[in-house]
Formats: sequence, structure tokens, C-alpha cells
Amino acid sequence: MGEPGCLCKGNPVTSLDVSPLHYSTGCVQAGVDRFGGLCQQTRWCSLPPPLQKRYFEKLVIYCDQYASLIPVSLVLGFYVTLVVHRWWNQYLCMPLPDALMCVVAGTVHGRREAGRVTPDFPAPAPGFMTREERKKFENLNSSYNKYWVPCVWFSNLAAQARREGRIRDNSALKLLLEELTVFRGKCGMLFHYDWISVPLVYTQVVTIAVYSYFLACLIGRQFLDPAQGYQGHNLDLCVPIFTLLQFFFYAGWLKVAEQLINPFGEDDDDFETNFLIDRNFQVSMLAVDEMYDDLAMLEKDLYWDAAEARAPYTAATAFLLQQPSFQGSTFDITLAKEDMQFQRLDGVDAPLGEFPPGPELPIPGPAEPFTTVPMPAPRGPAPPWLPSPIGEEEESLA
Repeated sequence: MGEPGCLCKGNPVTSLDVSPLHYSTGCVQAGVDRFGGLCQQTRWCSLPPPLQKRYFEKLVIYCDQYASLIPVSLVLGFYVTLVVHRWWNQYLCMPLPDALMCVVAGTVHGRREAGRVTPDFPAPAPGFMTREERKKFENLNSSYNKYWVPCVWFSNLAAQARREGRIRDNSALKLLLEELTVFRGKCGMLFHYDWISVPLVYTQVVTIAVYSYFLACLIGRQFLDPAQGYQGHNLDLCVPIFTLLQFFFYAGWLKVAEQLINPFGEDDDDFETNFLIDRNFQVSMLAVDEMYDDLAMLEKDLYWDAAEARAPYTAATAFLLQQPSFQGSTFDITLAKEDMQFQRLDGVDAPLGEFPPGPELPIPGPAEPFTTVPMPAPRGPAPPWLPSPIGEEEESLA
């Protein structure tokens, strides 16, 4: 440790001419000497095996005692609750066209072909947008996401249909635009969920908390020698069963949250977005095109003028007809006749409809005549310097 070329603490430099080899050799030697001194201080390596066991048992008790200070249940539970709530809200925000297509089929009348996709402008391969629409979409000067543009086209088409009389009144137009607003709001919420994710530092904190807790449990949950009389160590087993179960539960809980944090991936448990897109597209086309004004002939059904209509039952559920229907939890409650007698609040027992004698109430006198209030005479026309009679009334009220 006394080499002149070492730059470590406790070894001052005696000369400025220090070679790199001499410098590194001195530092390595100093590190080895310090590690040896640390081993001598702890006396771990030089202790006999029985004393080493006692030191290890104290370390086990220490880790078991302070591992409970890690709030793994609180941190992991809050994290999983946040992720699951976010995952389910993303599913609820996926827009379905069912309500909108029913409103379109019921409020937009006529079979005007110009309102549909016509072959005047050949469509690209997928068929969702014409070339003219694609050109307008790409020429729109905006650096932000333009998923809202088809909603604006929908609003313009609805206003045009109202001017042409294909939408009969403003109430139907209002209902149509309200459903469009709901559809557009769900698309916006999905965009926000994709934009603002769970903070990465929170995921890291939860992961570190779980693994550090079980690292402490790896040492602190060891079975000790029952002969030493340590509290809680009366039984010596080979496998810590409950510690393994706790690890499976907590680690599985963490893995569930990691799988649900991004439900739009390609894992087996993610949302089937391709299926939803195909289903929504096909159902929308069938509702507004193929099924428009396509009704079956109305006729009397099997339950026409039936006094008690009842759906058919199968052999497996026929016994349900023998069971009485639910009438409520208090339907069959009966009370004794004495308990059903009416009682006055002052404690006087009297038959129903009779009251004990008391002070007579004063008889009201004749009604006073109404006071007549003279009505103001009608005003003349307002002077030309006043803006309007409405403004004059507002000033008088103020």
C-alpha cells in the first residue's frame, strides 16, 4: 500500500512522473488490501462453521423483520387497479356504429345514389375512401392527426340532406348529429389513451418493489435451527410453501398488469381489433344499404289477442312453470291484530275517526274583498332615439 504511484486515499503522490502501469498496479493492490481488511473486520471467512451459521441466522432474522417495510401490497394493488381500470375504459371507448347506423336508417329517407360511394371516382384497394376523398384528405394542411375529417364530411352530408328534405325535421338532424358526436368522442378518447400512457417510472417502481421484496424474502424466509429457540422457527421444512405461493400471486399480479397495459398489441389476450373493424364495416353496410326500407310483411303472430302470453319452455326448463313468481321479500309477512291498531302520537287510545275533546278552533270570518290594482295604460310608440322597446323594458326592470 505504500507504492508512490498509487492515487488512492492515504497514498499521496510523491512524484509527478507516474506511469499508467504503475498507477493501475498500485490501485489494484490497494483494493485487494482493503478487501482483506474488510474480511478481517467481519471475521466471516476466518470463523468456524458454527459461528458462521449463527451470523447467517441473524441475517435471516434481520431480513425477515425489515422486509415488511416494503409496501408491496399497496403499491402493486394501486398499480393493478389503475391498469385494469384503464384497460376496461379503452374497451368501452371503442366506437361501435350500431346506434349511429340505426339513426341513419330511420332519419335519412330516399335512395339518392349520389349520397353513396359511386364508381365515378375509382376507390383505392381497401375501398374505404375514394380517390377524390383521399386527395382532399392529403391536401388538408395540418400537422396533427386528421382522423376527425370523415366526421366533418358526415356533418356536411347531413346538413345537405336536411336542405334537400331527405331529413324531415330539425329534431331528426339533431339526433343524428348527437350520435355522431358520441362516436367522435370515443375516437378522441382512444387517441388520448394512446397519447398519455401509464408513467414508465411508476412501472419501474412497482417492479423494483416486488423483486426487492422477494429478494429479501429469499433470505428472510429461510428455516432456522429449532434448537436455537428463535421465535417463529419451531419447525424446519425443506420447501417454503407459503413463500412460494406468495411469490406466485404477487408475480402473477404484476404480469397481468404488464399484459393489460397495452391492449392493442398482438398478444393472445389483447383486443381483437381486426375482428371489430370487419364486423363494424359489414354491419354498417348492411344496415344502411341492403336493409334500408326492407321490411317483412306484417301479419298476426301466435300470441295475437292472447290473455296470458307465455314464451315456450323446453323440457329442461319446464319445471320453472311450477315455481311461484317472486312477489317481494315482504309480500307474505303478516302482523298480529293488536300490532295493526292505529295509535295517536300523544299516547291517548281512541278509536279510529274519534278525537278526544280539546280547545275549539276559531271559526274564520268572512273573506275580505280583493284589493283592486289599477292597470297601467298602454304606452305609445317608443321615441326614435331609443334602440328598441326590449332594451327599454330591460332598463326599467334593472
